[in-house]
Amino acid sequence: MRPTQFDLDALRGFVTGVDAGSFTRAAERLHRSTSAVSAQLKKLEAQAGVPLFRKAGRGLSLTDGGEALLSYARRLLELNDEAISAVRGVSLEGWIRLGLQEDFGETLLPDVLGRFARAHPRVRIEGRIARNTELLDRLADGHLDLVLAWDFEPTGGRRIASVPLHWLGSASVDTPYPLDEPLPLVALEAPCVLRTLACEQLDRQGRAWRIAFVTPSLGGLWAATAAGLGTALRTPVGLPASVRPLDPAAHGLPVLPALGLALYRADRDPSPIARHLEAIIEQALREGLPTSWTAGHAGADAGT
Repeated sequence: MRPTQFDLDALRGFVTGVDAGSFTRAAERLHRSTSAVSAQLKKLEAQAGVPLFRKAGRGLSLTDGGEALLSYARRLLELNDEAISAVRGVSLEGWIRLGLQEDFGETLLPDVLGRFARAHPRVRIEGRIARNTELLDRLADGHLDLVLAWDFEPTGGRRIASVPLHWLGSASVDTPYPLDEPLPLVALEAPCVLRTLACEQLDRQGRAWRIAFVTPSLGGLWAATAAGLGTALRTPVGLPASVRPLDPAAHGLPVLPALGLALYRADRDPSPIARHLEAIIEQALREGLPTSWTAGHAGADAGT
């Protein structure tokens, strides 16, 4: 009996549809018609031999078979894309200098380095994890080739996502913040874009504040917030279990805007190595971040 082989195009439509929450949106992302994507999904169900979806209200949800296939589909597509990248970039060799905002040091860097090293074993990456200001300064000075950083102001990067911001408090210490007392803030050492934003938002609201704890590291910020020394302003990326988002209305805090996340290049015309690394970072972000954060940012310039 001839073994069944899953169609990679159908798997890509399946994964994209699940991530997008709609196969209409998946068709838009894949630049195909909705009917073509639907036909691929029917083909995939036939190859699987089991239903992949069940009706859930007006939408669809995955069956147990669909959940199992989704995990394998991601791995198959990742290997396929790595193989294509490796074959096309087999002659690439040299080195590249990458800078990452520290929120992504533990969550994104190992995945990106692993994918890139498997695809381009003759290319050496020098990585630097640092704060936004330092990363962008080093990029401007020619000490980094590619940087993933928060897009606090339109500065020429290519925006990949819009990430929500939260006021954070301890997950175990129920600390009230009386309106008649200055709000204690836990913050990173200046210059810090989120420290500046927190102060500006509170000033705009007319809420008094004080810096209760200052630290040079993200680990110190998490520890002080978890201890109940004050509230911090941060994104949910890499959020430890010891801290939790606060309800702004319940604590009299201003509602926060989203914060852009962008890739910045040292050169307008990047090298093939830089282009390949940039593609791997973007793919990892789109796989790892909620679709609502990345929707509408494909190919967009920061600040547009």
